[in-house]
Amino acid sequence: MSMSFDHYMRDMVQPMRDELTTLGIQELLTPEDVEEKLPTLKGTTLVVVNSVCGCAAGQCRPGVAKALEHDITPDHLFTVFAGQEKEATAKAREYFAPYPPSSPSIALLKDGELVHFIEREQIEDRSANDIAEALTNAFDRFCR
Repeated sequence: MSMSFDHYMRDMVQPMRDELTTLGIQELLTPEDVEEKLPTLKGTTLVVVNSVCGCAAGQCRPGVAKALEHDITPDHLFTVFAGQEKEATAKAREYFAPYPPSSPSIALLKDGELVHFIEREQIEDRSANDIAEALTNAFDRFCR
């Protein structure tokens, strides 16, 4: 019995999802999930746009994991997966204006408004420790 390409992709990306969900980050899988959460939640919300690319694996996800060990963290933690849940990702990106679509990327919202954004170009040439430091500085600034 042959495995469909979609099934293969789901199996391949599951560990990439798990890297974030095991940290307590909730996946937003549909545009409705995004609409229900991002504009209405009070406090601070971290949204990680996950991706299959190498910089997501080497810098973004490890940087997020390290940042979440900080004393001060966002109230809410979410992720969307670019290239997997395309509609949910597109809906989440509406909240990241004026930034163009970028994956991986990391957004910090406060009361539904974007207050900090790390684009792919700020991820791919930096270490996981650099990403963690940028995030913890943002947490210190906005998550009090």
